[in-house]
Amino acid sequence: MSEHDNFEDKLRAMADELSRSLQRMSEVDLSEVAERFGVDADKARNFADAAGQWLSGQISATEPLFSQAAGRQTAPPESRRERGGPHPLDLPSEDQGLALAALDSGRWGVQPGSNRLRGTGDGPPPPPAAVDLASELRARDWITADGTLTLVGRHALARWCRIPDGPAGSPPVSDLPA
Repeated sequence: MSEHDNFEDKLRAMADELSRSLQRMSEVDLSEVAERFGVDADKARNFADAAGQWLSGQISATEPLFSQAAGRQTAPPESRRERGGPHPLDLPSEDQGLALAALDSGRWGVQPGSNRLRGTGDGPPPPPAAVDLASELRARDWITADGTLTLVGRHALARWCRIPDGPAGSPPVSDLPA
């Protein structure tokens, strides 16, 4: 066993312990902790879930911690196949990006008890083609059941906002006047 392998095994053991610690933290009453620190309990829960998912992905047995792929912003095609579904690091389509932006701004929400997007009265409602996007967004872990963006969803929205052509042909965010 080389020094590199031994070092990686030690790091993997540390990551496993951290993962177990995060699991134990998920059993703690986050409402009380969030209140103590003055943050929203649902956002704290979503952050803890996203952190746990990220950490679990980093310590997977199929990919070394220090591989070239570990720092990529997009998932390699082979990991998409291993996951068996859409990957949370995919680039949102135009419809998905618009839906994430509208959900984030509060113009749209998820109809209670369904997987359908609805308008909130603060702007135009979703077009018919976008009404059924909630299940796609949830499958990628971009939104919660009530339509709140997860940490991963916020990152997906940020990736979508940086598309060179931008949504609907608009200039990239970096080119917009301040």
